[in-house]
Amino acid sequence: MSLVSVDYLLEKAEKEGYAVGAFNCNNMEIVQAIVAAAEAEKSPVIIQASQGAIKYAGLEYIVNLVETAANTVSVPVALHLDHGTSFEQVIKCIRQGFSSVMIDGSQYSLEENIALTNKVLEIARPIGVSVEAELGKIGGTEDDIVVSERDAMFTDPKDAQRFVEETGITSLAIAIGTAHGPYKGKPELDFERLKAIKALTNIPIVLHGSSGVDDDDIRKAISLGVRKVNIDTNIRQAFTKAAKDVFTNNPEEIDPRKVLGPARDAMIEIVREKIRVFGSNGKA
Repeated sequence: MSLVSVDYLLEKAEKEGYAVGAFNCNNMEIVQAIVAAAEAEKSPVIIQASQGAIKYAGLEYIVNLVETAANTVSVPVALHLDHGTSFEQVIKCIRQGFSSVMIDGSQYSLEENIALTNKVLEIARPIGVSVEAELGKIGGTEDDIVVSERDAMFTDPKDAQRFVEETGITSLAIAIGTAHGPYKGKPELDFERLKAIKALTNIPIVLHGSSGVDDDDIRKAISLGVRKVNIDTNIRQAFTKAAKDVFTNNPEEIDPRKVLGPARDAMIEIVREKIRVFGSNGKA
């Protein structure tokens, strides 16, 4: 199956009240795990690559891996740029074959963020590439993007309303208390803020930094309008734990297949768990 846009996936999710998982990839085994889990759960899925992943694996490698994987399964697959921070990076990904991109202008003023987002939309819309934007700053670390707790800023509902009105954006990442990377304590999500933003924008909401958030809180966020949930840290944790277990049991192991195979199996299981929490199982 050829790649589909995130808009295509979220339109159905919005109508039926579930969320689609967006899982970050860095190598072949992670891509394989994501599509295997989605196929097993009969779920649509978003595979996303950050700028750090692209730097590590190479843009052409990422695209070819995901396109190949999508052609091996019956479920719809989108390829999404996660946290594109420049117009140039976004355009490179569109030209290479990404079906969806995120332009993260959250470090700029509201006016500058709107202008940058519109610049991307002008290129992406005519060719059917969906665009996600971000408003407010999500704490934590995502590759080279670091936002301290002091600088993390919740999304203002009125700003979100203006942002959507002036861009026509079709999905919006907001800051309501999640963070990138492992949590030091239990995250407290601002559900009232989420409810207000959804009421004023009436578009699919994206939740970043969702690894480590309680399943019940994720389900509540979905009930209030979240339609795309990003997962990265949980996948990394499953990968590294399984690899460490191999070396603990056999310190002399030198076959990469015997290390990466169990790691892939562990990632399949965590992705399947998340898909069921998001309610997208059986929705392909």
